[in-house]
Amino acid sequence: MRLAKLAVASVSPTVGAVASNVSQLITVAREMAAADVTIGAFPEQVIGGYPPEDLVQWRGFIDGQRRELERFAAETAETPTVFVLGLAAAVGAQLFNSAAVVHRGRVLALVPKEKLPTYNVFYEGRTFSRGGPGLDLDAAGVPLGDYLFAFDFGAIAVEVCEDAWSPDGPMRRRCYSGAEIVVNVSSSPYRMGIDSTRREMLATRAADNQAVLLYANAVGGQDGLIFDGGGYIFQNGRLVLDAPRFVAGWWSAIVDLDRTMRLRMENSTWRSDCEAFRLQRETVPTVRVAGGTANRSALAYPAPEGGSFFLPAARGPAQDPRDRALDDLFEALAIGIKSYYEKTGAFRSLGIALSGGRDSMLTLLVAWHASRLIDGGTTISAFYMPSRHSQADTKNAAHVLAAELGVTLQTVPIDEATDRELEATRQMLGREAPTEATRQNIQARLRGQRMWNWANSSGALFLQTGDMSEKAVGYTTIGGDLEGALSVIANVPKTVVVALLERLGKRFALKGIAATLQTDPGPELADAQVAEHELMPFPILDACLHLYAGEKMSPHEVAAALKGLFPEVPAGNLDRWASRFTALFSQSIYKWVQSPLSLHVGSLDLDRERALQMPVVQRNQWQDAQEPPSHTKDTKTTTTPEKR
Repeated sequence: MRLAKLAVASVSPTVGAVASNVSQLITVAREMAAADVTIGAFPEQVIGGYPPEDLVQWRGFIDGQRRELERFAAETAETPTVFVLGLAAAVGAQLFNSAAVVHRGRVLALVPKEKLPTYNVFYEGRTFSRGGPGLDLDAAGVPLGDYLFAFDFGAIAVEVCEDAWSPDGPMRRRCYSGAEIVVNVSSSPYRMGIDSTRREMLATRAADNQAVLLYANAVGGQDGLIFDGGGYIFQNGRLVLDAPRFVAGWWSAIVDLDRTMRLRMENSTWRSDCEAFRLQRETVPTVRVAGGTANRSALAYPAPEGGSFFLPAARGPAQDPRDRALDDLFEALAIGIKSYYEKTGAFRSLGIALSGGRDSMLTLLVAWHASRLIDGGTTISAFYMPSRHSQADTKNAAHVLAAELGVTLQTVPIDEATDRELEATRQMLGREAPTEATRQNIQARLRGQRMWNWANSSGALFLQTGDMSEKAVGYTTIGGDLEGALSVIANVPKTVVVALLERLGKRFALKGIAATLQTDPGPELADAQVAEHELMPFPILDACLHLYAGEKMSPHEVAAALKGLFPEVPAGNLDRWASRFTALFSQSIYKWVQSPLSLHVGSLDLDRERALQMPVVQRNQWQDAQEPPSHTKDTKTTTTPEKR
């Protein structure tokens, strides 16, 4: 037997807080060492925080990370554990997203990331240089390049996040060169369903390379990104450790490295590939490390889960995948609020304008959960600002849910102020009369202005409540319901908002949720206003959003796809709605750029600085050119919905 105790840590760094980040790491590192951990892995860029974006262009920020790395090494000099942690490092004019290997007070080397993502929410190729085979640089006295590390327990390789997402990443050549353990330091953001994809991909990498794979991931929020933690240890493809998600901490497991060696010897395909590699290429150089590692004499051979070497462990009833995805989404959104609140240090409470509709009720529920996660807790203040168009059923739902959650709800009517603003607008227009859209928008803007006035005086984090579907088509008011300091559900489609409310209703048995779901969704800026009547049915709107913005289909392709998805709906309606959606989508981008920072929870994001970078000024003539000759085009000009 050749036993080793391996540990992964999920921590929540703050960008720029290099000293407090490293102090947090030192505490965890000492706990690991006290538990005789052989290798302890921390997340990607954990010293400087991730993503640092253009902050890496400040050399003082890079130098501060190197200084704190040296402090980490000095503070752990008396511990025999091998530590791997991420930071940004410089060599001349080049910056590298790197993993540092630290042992007994020495920074042995830095290994740079090779696969730099520049898609979706990632922009690393803009600022960082890539590592690669044979790279060997001097980073102010510390080697930076492509290396293996040989210790008294075996050989390890280290890599950074995206390097594992490609089958052609550095793991292959490093394992063929002798690495038995691969440590991947990662800061992989949460997206709905990403955990199963991530787990399957990592298991495949460990199996393909016949290696032990440690995967450490960050947890917590940074700006609009949310990290879900959940580290893994795989041995030759078999799951050994599945760390909890959405919580900070560290977890460990014992593996027998002789088992990895034996499986390599038995796997003739792996051996043949390894032979071919070594005959054709130069192997990765090895840094041989003197000095003993953590005491392994007391480690016990890992017992099989469930007690049997031949049978899988018994499992309880499996959770419905849809319920699990919705529960994860609820947790992620709450962590997004918690991290933004705590890491900015600018707020004393949470505030929300509560209408009784689906969006504001879901935002209140997320804020309620976040308030319980925030260190020391915090209070939530909610405000119901009715007009002559507000409905009794939404008012009742708002008051019932606020009471159930223990949230203070104040009623502040807006009719008198609306009338005054309308009169002032008439005076400014002279002979012209205010439009119906103006009359409605005045109401929304009064609510937004009052929330800002209150938040400025109370020091509260004003939460914006709009959803992704309405944002996509501009069914929002600039200066009104688009206002707030943090947009909680701006990347949650309306159909998912409803599904999540239904799930939370089952989980918490809250009467206010049931009351909300019985109402017709609408902004209540006019009598009997129903959003789906002014736009289109939300399932169809969300399908358009996915097909056009997600799948990048042309308008006629969207219409064709809708006919297969909704065969019960008249084809003419689907043609009209597809055309309407694509026109509204392009015309509404100018509103997106004025909306608050939003939480990223899916593969599609309407935050212009994140996943979908769309020009504000654009015309859709290219869409006309792609339409087949037989396409019947609606020649009527389509504009932003009058009601918002």
